[in-house]
Amino acid sequence: MIRTASQYLEQRIKSKPAIAVVLGSGLGAFAEELADPLEVPYGQIAGWPPSLAVGHAGKLVIGKLGKLDVAVMAGRAHLYEGYTPAQVTHGIRVLASLGVRSIVLTNAAGGINPALERGGLVLISDHINLQGANPLVGPNRDDLGPRFPDMSEAYSKPYRKIAKQVAEELAILVTEGVYAAMLGPSYETPAEIRFLRTIGADVVGMSTVPEVIVANHIGMKVLGISCVTNMAAGITPQKINHEEVLQTGGLVRNTLVRFLKALLPRLEACP
Repeated sequence: MIRTASQYLEQRIKSKPAIAVVLGSGLGAFAEELADPLEVPYGQIAGWPPSLAVGHAGKLVIGKLGKLDVAVMAGRAHLYEGYTPAQVTHGIRVLASLGVRSIVLTNAAGGINPALERGGLVLISDHINLQGANPLVGPNRDDLGPRFPDMSEAYSKPYRKIAKQVAEELAILVTEGVYAAMLGPSYETPAEIRFLRTIGADVVGMSTVPEVIVANHIGMKVLGISCVTNMAAGITPQKINHEEVLQTGGLVRNTLVRFLKALLPRLEACP
C-alpha cells in the first residue's frame, strides 16, 4: 500500500521534497505559502485516511518555499476517529518513501504548565504516550527500521537548537516542554490534568506521538511544535471547546507561518 501510494504521487510531482510539515487543528495556513503547489486530497491516495476533524483540510500539498521543495500534510487522522495506528501513520511512511528525511509536526495542545499562555508556542522536547497504542505493534518491517527503535532523542536536539535561534531572531517567544498524548476525543478531566502535571507533562493533546514513533523508526529527524490553544481542565475555571482551539489557531496563524518560513531552510541546511 505504501509503494502504491508513493508511485501514484511520484507520477504527479516534479521534484522530491526532503522536508515535510504536518499541520494540526486550525494551523493549516502555512500550506497556502507554497509556490506552484500540487494539492492532492488524502482520499485520492491509496491507504491514506481522510481527515474527519474540524479544522483539518485533509490534503497533501507539495510545492516550493523559495528554492526548497516542501511537502505539507494539511491535517491529519487521529486514533479517536476510529483509525488504526497504521492508518494514522500511513502518511509518514509514504512521505519517507518519497525521500523525506526531516519532518516538523505541529499540533494544537492544552497547556498544563501554568507558566504557559494561550497562543504560546512550545518546542516538544519529549513525550509521554498514554494513548494505549503503538504503531509498531505487530510484525516488524525490517526494510523500514529496527524492531526496537531508540527513542532517547525522539525530537532532534540540533533541530530544537536551530528553532530557538530562529525564534530569537524573529522575536517570537518559544519555550520547551513535554507533550502528553491522550486518546480523546473527550477532553481531560481536572484529575487527569493533575496526574499529567505530576508525571512531568507541560502540554497535552490527542495526536503527534504515533507519527513521531514511526518517523524515528524510519530514521527521520523530527521537530515538534505545540500551539497552546487553551489551558487544560482545572488550570483555569473556563470550560474547553473545540471552537476555542480553532480560534486560537487563527490568532497565531501569522506567527507560525513566519516562524516556519524562516525555520525550514535552516533545518534543511543542518547536517
